Amino acid sequence: MLKNKSIEELNTLCKDIREKILYTVSKNGGHLSSTLGAVELIVAMHVVFDSKKDPFIFDVSHQAYAHKLLTDRWESFDSLRTFGGISGYTKPDESPHDYFIAGHSSTSISLAVGAAKSIKLKKEDRLPIAFIGDGAMSAGMVYEALNELGDISLPVIIILNDNEMSISKPIGAISNYLSHVVSGKFYQKVKKTTKSILEHLPDSASYMAKKFDESLKLITPGILFEELGVEYIGPVDGHDIQRLIETFTLAKEMKKPVLVHAQTTKGKGYTKAEGYFEHWHGVGKFDLETGEPLNKSDKPSATKIFSHKLLELAKLDEKVVGVTAAMPSGTGLKDLMQEFPDRFWDVGIAEQHAVTSMAAMAKEGFKPFVAIYSTFLQRAYDQIIHDSCILNLPVKFAIDRAGIVGEDGETHQGAFDISYLRAVPNMTILAPRDAKMLENIVEFSKDFSHPIAFRYPRGSFGDLPYEGSKISYAKAELLEDVDSEILFIGYGTGVLTAYKTKQKLDFSVALLDLVFVKPLDEELLLQLAKRYKRWYVFSDSTKVGGVGSALSEFALEKELDIKIKTFEYEDGFIEHGNTQKVKESLQLLPSQLAKKVKEYESQSKS
Repeated sequence: MLKNKSIEELNTLCKDIREKILYTVSKNGGHLSSTLGAVELIVAMHVVFDSKKDPFIFDVSHQAYAHKLLTDRWESFDSLRTFGGISGYTKPDESPHDYFIAGHSSTSISLAVGAAKSIKLKKEDRLPIAFIGDGAMSAGMVYEALNELGDISLPVIIILNDNEMSISKPIGAISNYLSHVVSGKFYQKVKKTTKSILEHLPDSASYMAKKFDESLKLITPGILFEELGVEYIGPVDGHDIQRLIETFTLAKEMKKPVLVHAQTTKGKGYTKAEGYFEHWHGVGKFDLETGEPLNKSDKPSATKIFSHKLLELAKLDEKVVGVTAAMPSGTGLKDLMQEFPDRFWDVGIAEQHAVTSMAAMAKEGFKPFVAIYSTFLQRAYDQIIHDSCILNLPVKFAIDRAGIVGEDGETHQGAFDISYLRAVPNMTILAPRDAKMLENIVEFSKDFSHPIAFRYPRGSFGDLPYEGSKISYAKAELLEDVDSEILFIGYGTGVLTAYKTKQKLDFSVALLDLVFVKPLDEELLLQLAKRYKRWYVFSDSTKVGGVGSALSEFALEKELDIKIKTFEYEDGFIEHGNTQKVKESLQLLPSQLAKKVKEYESQSKS
């Protein structure tokens, strides 16, 4: 039992947890610097609160590895992020100690508010604890939740893990003294007494008391939270177990909304990762001794190709601007932000704001690129419709991490962008099959006069014998024309899958790169429908509303005498694990697809 351990024993436990995390992440990859910095906070949480009954709500939950290790997953932790192993995020069907699934940020306080309402209605003795990083505080959803929480004033504890000092930076001895004062019982007692006095004094006599109360707030870094009706404690040292236990115990006793501001060091315990090094946030397999990555590919990633091409265009055209939402390295915009700091921005975890701000820049005559992962662009769907597409503004959506992204799992798979964008009027959607075509698409998009979206995968493109061509609006490309009734239609990276599947067959099939899924190349498709009667569709996207759906709608509208079979993701969420193993489980490897094609063809002839 943690509650019975001494401070010395708890510090030893923190050391053991860090070693376990470091060893496992170096072998499996995963999130590192943030989760190392959160160890003492999570251990203290488990000392003071009870995860069996109190909702432990981790924001994003990439910081929660210590929580997993403290809740019956020490032995299984070696399977972290592997196919069939434990998730890199909290997951309720993995453990009853995981209250909610979390892969996207800024949801924790809203969840805590909902939990607190439920606890009150059920008359239960439970207390929601929301654990949130300072980066997640940049999203508007956090303040929507805080606004209501301060109004309804239900017991909720918010632990703010400030590991970049982006909210308040302590300055010298005065700040250290103040942080010690405001995290103690004396300061909280003074606040409570002052409030009581103000409630009973007449207006004429309370003037000075009110001024004292206002002055007290002004010297604390928590004035924003106080004004929203949430008690503020901190900042406290997020690596001092004894202070954390004392502070959490005080917050628990207050029985009201409380925010505990704890300052931690990213990468704590692993010198190479300590401090602000973005590349240590999420890592692949690496050598613990040197810190060098293992199995590094020599081929440039699709992200790198996009970044280089956009930088080239930005140097030639001063109207090119761009934005990302807290992922400057992940989306490749970091180099452009350094080269053109007045034209490329990281707005933090604020996808809605990113899209709408670029819509205004498009209206002003600029050529804005919005570089966001497929899974995170979902968060800005209304802004895509309301602020970009209704006015038909030329915002360019560069959708990174499309398709299966592997170990991050169901909250991060880029499965839905085709489906959710295809429904939007005025939107043009296309995808590259290789590196050269991605460069051509970036160049084509730059001067395109309407909303346009293009998707590309995590990692590198595979090798194809057909180098990417120049882009012509709404034009597909027939890569192989053969004497057959079978047509393979690939979209984006699906072209490579179609090609590899084709190579495993003992009969001829034609191969088409669709290029555009909206609008379709209707003229070419009508011609092909006369010759090819069975179409097989390959795309790294969900089947519902996807590429096969677009072609089926077209065939139905034109009353085409063809059969369409699509090899897209079935209607479900895709688990985490190595990409190849995940695809194998979904029956989407070329060898598996070739077998299916043979079966379908055999059935069609019988």
